[in-house]
Amino acid sequence: MRLKATRRDRQQYAEGRGNMGRTRDGSTMHTKLTLIAEIARRDRGCKIDNVAYLLDEANLGECFYMLKEGKAAGIDGVGIEEYENDLDANLKDLVARMKRQAYRPQPVRRTYIPKANGKLRPLGIPATEDKIVQKGIARILEAIYEQDFLDSSYGFRPGRGCHQALAQLNRIIMTRPVTHVIDADIKGFFDNIDHSLMMHAVRKHTDSKWVLLYIERWLKVPGQEENGTITAREKGTPQGGVASPLLANIFLHHVFDKWMAETFSGCPFERYADDVVIHCSSLAEAQDVKAAVEDRLRRCKLEAHPEKTRIVHCREGHRPENYEPVSFDFLGYRFQPRPCKSRTGHLFIGYNPAMSVRARKRVLDKVRSWGLQRMSDRSLGELALLVNPSVRGWLNYYGRYYKDEMKHVFQPLNAVLVRWARWKYQKVRNGVGRAWAWMRRIADAQPGLFAHWVAGFTP
Repeated sequence: MRLKATRRDRQQYAEGRGNMGRTRDGSTMHTKLTLIAEIARRDRGCKIDNVAYLLDEANLGECFYMLKEGKAAGIDGVGIEEYENDLDANLKDLVARMKRQAYRPQPVRRTYIPKANGKLRPLGIPATEDKIVQKGIARILEAIYEQDFLDSSYGFRPGRGCHQALAQLNRIIMTRPVTHVIDADIKGFFDNIDHSLMMHAVRKHTDSKWVLLYIERWLKVPGQEENGTITAREKGTPQGGVASPLLANIFLHHVFDKWMAETFSGCPFERYADDVVIHCSSLAEAQDVKAAVEDRLRRCKLEAHPEKTRIVHCREGHRPENYEPVSFDFLGYRFQPRPCKSRTGHLFIGYNPAMSVRARKRVLDKVRSWGLQRMSDRSLGELALLVNPSVRGWLNYYGRYYKDEMKHVFQPLNAVLVRWARWKYQKVRNGVGRAWAWMRRIADAQPGLFAHWVAGFTP
């Protein structure tokens, strides 16, 4: 019988509750991974070898349904939907090739997306079949290594994310004698990981020949440019690969996290992928730590970004020193001195996060791309249905800290809605003030129409 899953089935597979992921003894893949995680937690430092049996049709089928639909296809042009049309036969053939070690990943399709600074970021898109195998091995490695990762690492880990990293960063600045932070960034991290060091890090906790063989093949698989040129890969892991985030965490856990915790135990830090913030209690300490981190990265064949890695002074009201710079960005938030009010109502200068200028520009670019002011054929309710999903997402993420700063996003959005009203209605077309007054009356009568009106950002 051909495998086919609904959206609800996909969610169940992702949570380990689907029937597809049952192994030969009737237990689910989720149960097997939980057992591996318990062994790794109970016996820290052990090497887990016998995991290749988990890469069967049941596990890989479950991994297939955990992949996101609609994502770009690899060089073979086969997307998720096409692969699913004959899923049983495809998975059976894939497992057979893996058992006889005949499976080899296809070249990674290289594409480029624009960065905020105007440059292009290279992405590597594996074929659908390679995504499935990477997902399967990544789940196994995650169960093994997650027990060893430090609490200061937040990127691409289950149950952890940006808000947890921001909360710890803000808490340390508020409660500990932190005068400076090191805002560190690794230059071209995914493109410069040394393969031999990467494999050495993976071997710390597993001797599985299959796992090591396929990871080594992924690292060495060439890339195919958009013009068809094949480029050999001597270092790095494709940014965009399913397993790349986990491999990056394994690599930096040994290269940076453990070294930092042992060498500078008095300097807490937060790391999200290759973005790091290190807390220091003085300028001299920050300079020593920065020099040591740069040296450590060089010895591990990496480089701290010379422009993005810098020492920032956490200037507050009771710290009059006039060091520069006094602000840094982390995960879409900008930390800088801001006016605050104490519980007793007194004003003071604190060092708090709010939506960054760069994030604000991205959001405004998105608002402009909608072209709402030209949609005179739609009603105000239809505009709300269009924009509210994005607005709720922005509020949920950027509204966690210093939400008032989001007025720089939502007041321009209100201005676009006013322009829409002037295009649509003759009675307010020639009067900006009348158009704003009309929109305010709508907001008073229907305060729940737009998500940002509900949050208090009314016209």
